[in-house]
Amino acid sequence: MEPKKGAPQRSDAQRNRERILEVALAELTRAQDVPLSVIAKKAGVGQGTFYRNFPSREALVLEVHRHEVRQLTDSAAELLQTRDPARALREWMDRLAQFAMAKTGLADALRQATSATGSPERPGYSLVVAAIELLLGANHEAGTIRPGVTADDFILAIAGIWQIDPNGDWRPQATRLLDLVMDGLRAGAPGRP
Repeated sequence: MEPKKGAPQRSDAQRNRERILEVALAELTRAQDVPLSVIAKKAGVGQGTFYRNFPSREALVLEVHRHEVRQLTDSAAELLQTRDPARALREWMDRLAQFAMAKTGLADALRQATSATGSPERPGYSLVVAAIELLLGANHEAGTIRPGVTADDFILAIAGIWQIDPNGDWRPQATRLLDLVMDGLRAGAPGRP
């Protein structure tokens, strides 16, 4: 008997799904045409379990992307609960860089999946914008960044991270770039001494 849509999964079923997503991210980042049977085998699940969760390659790719976006965007609120707004923003920028580097490898598979489903929109983009707005809003309120910075401004300012080669030693370059962006955001902040 199939569980109802939206019904909570058993804990073992949820673990299987999470393991599939984790393996799929790693494998699809390496090669977009990796056989689904390889992903299932590396995740330690049978074909039936795999296809119950992900009936097609497109469904798997889109869910891997959604899963990664949710982790990234949820972390914005989590960071604001435990860090001051400026530190939360800067740490989130590092997570965004990590996401960008992983997404670079997944980009071809994602493009193929969205064209196969006929969806021209960028999956998860509105969630990322909302996370940026949350972080910028907290920093505006705290006076730690210059007034008037919008999510669009921020996205344009950090766009360089998508130009970094993910196959090289990208972390030092991303750190320098994001430190420059953070310095620019702080310049003219009302709360600066």
